[in-house]
Amino acid sequence: MNTSVTPQAKRPGGRSAQVQAVVRKALEELIAQEGRDKVTVPAVAERAGVSASSIYRRWGDVNGLLDETATRRLDPDRPLPETGDLKAELTAWAQELITHLNKPGNASLLKAAAALAGSEETNCLKNRRNEATVLVNRAKARGDASPSVQQVLDHMMAPIIYRLIFGAGVEPAMAEQLADELFMLAGPV
Repeated sequence: MNTSVTPQAKRPGGRSAQVQAVVRKALEELIAQEGRDKVTVPAVAERAGVSASSIYRRWGDVNGLLDETATRRLDPDRPLPETGDLKAELTAWAQELITHLNKPGNASLLKAAAALAGSEETNCLKNRRNEATVLVNRAKARGDASPSVQQVLDHMMAPIIYRLIFGAGVEPAMAEQLADELFMLAGPV
């Protein structure tokens, strides 16, 4: 008689991960259909088929859920472009952001997160600042002259985000134009 015990297979992500995915999907669908103003925790819970208390326990409120969902869409831990040329890296970084935000639902999440932020800094902005800091610091470590992180945010990220939030639209080709303008404004770098 074989008495060895077969280890149970682990569930990929488990129940908690499944619930989180269903809740995020419900939030995205509601924002796309109803607009941010009509999205509430009870509405998300009903659509996701979970209790509202599960959402409150995990995210606190709809703002916390929205901020985390928007942040997860563009993974802050993904590798950043590394070409040895800051202008090329910033162009590729901005193109990636534009392509990501042009996907269905992502601009809606960005708009909703921006509306909820008020005077607070969103995770999206914090993550873009951190990424710009990495890119600028790499250039400085190579001995390259570089625009400041704030210049990168003001002259590359801000126009992209502004156009997406206010509906003017933006194409990945704009990234190169913004990088050219940034380097002209920053002076001899």
